[in-house]
Amino acid sequence: MTTRFEIARLGAHGDGVVDMNGGHVFVPFALPGEVVTAARDRDRAQLIAVLEASPQRVAPACRHFTECGGCAIQHLEDSAYREWKRGLVVHALKGRGIDVEVGELVSCPPHSRRRAAFTARNTETGLHLGYNKAFSNVIVDITECPVLVPQIVEATGTLRHLAGIIANTSKPFRFLVTSTETGLDVAASDCGKPTEAIRRAATDFVIKSKIARLSIDGETIVEPVKPALTFGTATVTPPTGGFVQAVAEAEQAMASLVAGHLRKAKKVADLFSGSGTFALRLAANSEIHAVEGDGPALAALDRGFRFANGMKRVTVERRDLDRRPLTFKELNAFDGIAFDPPRAGAEDQCKQIARSDVPYVAAVSCNPATLARDLRILIDGGYALKSVTPIDQFLWSHHVEAVALLEKPKKRR
Repeated sequence: MTTRFEIARLGAHGDGVVDMNGGHVFVPFALPGEVVTAARDRDRAQLIAVLEASPQRVAPACRHFTECGGCAIQHLEDSAYREWKRGLVVHALKGRGIDVEVGELVSCPPHSRRRAAFTARNTETGLHLGYNKAFSNVIVDITECPVLVPQIVEATGTLRHLAGIIANTSKPFRFLVTSTETGLDVAASDCGKPTEAIRRAATDFVIKSKIARLSIDGETIVEPVKPALTFGTATVTPPTGGFVQAVAEAEQAMASLVAGHLRKAKKVADLFSGSGTFALRLAANSEIHAVEGDGPALAALDRGFRFANGMKRVTVERRDLDRRPLTFKELNAFDGIAFDPPRAGAEDQCKQIARSDVPYVAAVSCNPATLARDLRILIDGGYALKSVTPIDQFLWSHHVEAVALLEKPKKRR
């Protein structure tokens, strides 16, 4: 049934929110102050028409917007968009009783995301490669994307052809593409077990197309050139399908904040270190102990350190920090701590940090809710929250990164 709604505000996922008796209705792609018609289904509604548009509504940057499911909020004027995204962090902190001045959003330019998680599927009408249509399993073939770096967009035809070669299933499969300094790194999964014929055809095509690496379900099929990323003075080859920060500029902004805060620390523990995003930069100034549960990521970090110049000592430890966090006694061997956990946060590890007397802590997070929870633990343990900086690594989405810097009065070591 079509209903007329007046939009009150933006929700945490970028939907327009309608306040109703006893609840709310969420209208994707609607803005505060707008009067719209929408087809309601319980607490969600599909936008049909904008009767009275907000003065903050702008033309979207991409013709796929509202269809592909990749972006939520291209239609909001930039200053309002930035304040909304900053507000996601402010709201999460206030929910935990943390009253701190949150810095201005560090923006993310268009055409800067070096990593894309596509869905591919071989059908009777051909190979489809793109993003899932919003709220469905339909694949929208991508021909343009103002979010991605040009190297990926320009290669979509090549990538579609490669996906067609390796597809040994009629089901949708994941096609993760990362733009590195030496070429595209392609990691496919769930595309079916490759036959010898598929391996030969894929190898020939990858070499001809100058793709750096192709892996399927974690196995490297062909690697004409090692994919390379630079962290400080170190060059790292990330593991196949491994975690990489999505935007190089955002990564550098986060690393600069962390390094500036830990500049006085002689020994730093980098927890959830991954392949060395922070550790290998911090090693220019401090001795680093990098702790990570993923073996291939830790091995990549270690190799990067061993072939780099001008660094302090870097040691590595494979350890599941969710199950076995570093204890406060172990942490007291360090002057500084950096941690960048997955979206679930680092609750148990923060309980140990809170008991420690480490003077400088830098917390990096991709989830404002779990960051606020973890900061509450640290503050209750005696840390003073010095600053929080939101960083827009996922342009036109509801995702936002943040870097929080904390200090504890020094005790005699």
